[in-house]
Amino acid sequence: MDKHVILRNEEERDWPAVERLTRRAFYNLYIPGCVEHYLAKRLRSHPDFIPELDLVLELEGQVIANVMYTKNRLVDEGGEEREILTFGPLCVAPEHQRKGYGRLLLEGSFQRAAGLGYDTVVIFGDPANYVSRGFKSCKKYNVALEGTGFPAAMLVKERRAGALAGRRWYYRQSAAYEMDEAAARAYDDALPEKLEKKWLPCQEAFEILCQAVLPEGPGGLN
Repeated sequence: MDKHVILRNEEERDWPAVERLTRRAFYNLYIPGCVEHYLAKRLRSHPDFIPELDLVLELEGQVIANVMYTKNRLVDEGGEEREILTFGPLCVAPEHQRKGYGRLLLEGSFQRAAGLGYDTVVIFGDPANYVSRGFKSCKKYNVALEGTGFPAAMLVKERRAGALAGRRWYYRQSAAYEMDEAAARAYDDALPEKLEKKWLPCQEAFEILCQAVLPEGPGGLN
């Protein structure tokens, strides 16, 4: 790691800076405006939130990146549950993106998660951003959404080879991610720093990815 970069747990004094950073990183990325800074504010008080995996990167005294984790579940066809992780929001300050800081933050968080005994991470995201970090299609691990199948944007990372092998799993997302979008918009509108909400092509690309589902068939088992 760059000697000028510190990986550490987020502290309460960081909260305003992290929320501003999250807002700048996500604004107009997926929708006009964003809700991720409101989500970050809400997650910290939820019982599924994992403070030990709430991490920041600090560069020369300034927080430039953050990742937050929550506990989620996989349930097999017999009803057996397995506790797993999901991360998000994950953000890097726009001026520091594509410099390797996101990789440093994620790899550091994976090491800490393994130390806490977690062996599986499931996320929703663009595969182009995460396959280099060891994530694979949910279909390769037979992890599905009930009633939906295998979303193209649902990605799985096994920290212990074979942890999910031999069974069909269904992903159950924590209620921590349930959000009142009207409240999120009101929160954003009330902030003193005004940012312009606008439509960008990347929003359409994200919507297409979110709606894509992989078919059942060969390749479903790891």
